[in-house]
Amino acid sequence: MHSISSIFCSRTIYKQGLTAVTFQRRHFAQSIVAKGHDNPLGLPKLTGSPPHSPRGPAPQIPRRGQPIPKRPIPNVKKVIAVASGKGGVGKSTVAVNLAFALALLRSPSNLNTVRPRIGILDLDIFGPSVPTLMGLQNSEEPELTDSAKIRPIVNHGLPTMSMGYLLPKLGNADGNTDTAVVWRGLMVQKAVQQLLFDVDWRSGDGGQSAGAGLDVLVVDMPPGTGDVPLTLGQLVNVDGAVIVSTPQDVALSDVRKGIVMFRKVGVPITGLLLNQSHFLCPSCSTPHYLFGSPDSFRATAKRLEVDILGELPLVRGVSTGGDSGIPYSLVSSRKAESEDAEGGEEWRRVMDDTAARVWGELFKV
Repeated sequence: MHSISSIFCSRTIYKQGLTAVTFQRRHFAQSIVAKGHDNPLGLPKLTGSPPHSPRGPAPQIPRRGQPIPKRPIPNVKKVIAVASGKGGVGKSTVAVNLAFALALLRSPSNLNTVRPRIGILDLDIFGPSVPTLMGLQNSEEPELTDSAKIRPIVNHGLPTMSMGYLLPKLGNADGNTDTAVVWRGLMVQKAVQQLLFDVDWRSGDGGQSAGAGLDVLVVDMPPGTGDVPLTLGQLVNVDGAVIVSTPQDVALSDVRKGIVMFRKVGVPITGLLLNQSHFLCPSCSTPHYLFGSPDSFRATAKRLEVDILGELPLVRGVSTGGDSGIPYSLVSSRKAESEDAEGGEEWRRVMDDTAARVWGELFKV
């Protein structure tokens, strides 16, 4: 078991079979000038040739006219993408809270059933938000398993992986939130492939790699329709996509493009979720549409024949919870109601209903 940082030093780390594996000194920030583009995360290269190496066959870069069979993510039953097309609509906040809402699901007929095992993968290479939303922005770099897979980092009982965990700190800074990734498309595609196929979702935080893995992996997508969503859609069996928007037409325009892109690569659209739909002040129950009427959102869903999963109100506690690393789905109902009144209660209800519908679509129950 080794830290990712340990692979940046010239030393023998462990023996794989009869061969000692040695790595050369290289900092992550220098990956852009590393020899070749096939290993931007700097994972150790083990002995053996695919498909007999511990990693298995290496995923290929999608190319025009050369369709590549989609693969499942190792140790993951179902994959749900959370996307938006437009940045700044609260997609990452929705993704993290949806993951916890799924993890908290329990059969109403049998409260003794084991809760689902959910993980979250942050695929925003240039602007990862999951470490902050999970309270892990100052976490240590992840460890490696004996087969050179990355162990997820766990907080609040949820295993996570993000590019944000792999970035070096700048100077004497406490964290790495100001560290920029300056990569071209090919490096981004390969880094995404490594995050998809080289993470061991059976364990985290130093636990032994054992068990059945995840029931659902929630993938937090970057905005746009570029390299990352295309790589995911073309290489991975994605079971559904939740598309997040705000009421403004400028956001809905990119939502439409995102839906077209997912359909083009064969990813089913689970539904649309409207974020910051309205505001409920503590002293009244009248919705105030601060960012415009939801009519355009509803019309877009109807025209594209996509289900509406819900309309989340604007709630102060959601923002403060994200900044403090405590997702709003984990806040007690009593506290949410006392601090955010009807808005907090409605937000939790809509998110719980959304999680139940997503689970039903994924497992056809």
